[in-house]
Amino acid sequence: MTESGQSAPLPADAVVTVIVTRHRPELLAESLKVIGNQTRPPDHLVVVDNGPDQPAAEVVAECPVPATYLPSRRNLGGAGGFALGMMHALSLGAEWIWLGDDDGRPADEHALSTLLEEARTRGLAAVSPVVVNIDRPDTLAFPLRRGLTWKRHPEELRGTGSEHDFLPGIASLFNGALFRAGTLDVVGVPDYRLFFRGDEVEIHRRMVRSGLPFGTTLRTRFLHPDGSAEFKPMLRGKFHAQDPEDSTKRYYTYRNRGYLLAQPGMRGIGMLEVARFGLYFVWQRRSPKDFLEWLRLLRLGRRERFFRR
Repeated sequence: MTESGQSAPLPADAVVTVIVTRHRPELLAESLKVIGNQTRPPDHLVVVDNGPDQPAAEVVAECPVPATYLPSRRNLGGAGGFALGMMHALSLGAEWIWLGDDDGRPADEHALSTLLEEARTRGLAAVSPVVVNIDRPDTLAFPLRRGLTWKRHPEELRGTGSEHDFLPGIASLFNGALFRAGTLDVVGVPDYRLFFRGDEVEIHRRMVRSGLPFGTTLRTRFLHPDGSAEFKPMLRGKFHAQDPEDSTKRYYTYRNRGYLLAQPGMRGIGMLEVARFGLYFVWQRRSPKDFLEWLRLLRLGRRERFFRR
């Protein structure tokens, strides 16, 4: 561990930003540039580097925010990286923890102040910005389904009354979300076993079951690469199936999904998932073999066989 800046205790109500990176120094630099220019800057920055063979220490040192650089000689994945960073932030005395990935960044310099205002005003345990496509900010990076309708633009998410610019119970928790420290006492940190894929869904599941209030504010945005390409439309777009092109991503996506579907709060949708993916692989893709592989990976997750690929 290396540190820069003051070693004095953090002030009361301190915000610590946690970012996980691996082999993407240019993207990390863009993210830290926006974080360092916030009108309400974080009190400390923690960067977990899963790829110290190509270290990001110099990029971190250039950020004006006092920082801790944590290189990990073992790739902890997104789940383990965030878990390590969040625990370190708590050990520093953080009252708030602001999460971000190295390929995304806040859309403007008011993001943190807006998130803090929303969390305090609404009494939230966690609050997320709207995650939009970094190349087309008028489009959501991850389309959101409401009922049978898919929302693809931020303006389509607006409600009425007090929910005009706020979505309760919905959040993208690893892309610009702000957590109260006490929230982690209740829901914990990401499960390292998941490595990557499904870890954010699992934290969302815990948030829902905890009963703590959280949601997404439409008053600020977080820029992120488009994540919709993996979701293949079915039945004229009424349903979608997640089908990554990369075999490694498919392995972790489907295996971890199997684990999630076995957990309290998600078991009710298990049979629906089998029907949906059976329809996708057998009827739409015409590949029973791929459906059997999907089932095999799902069973691995249900049995908690968390072997790395």
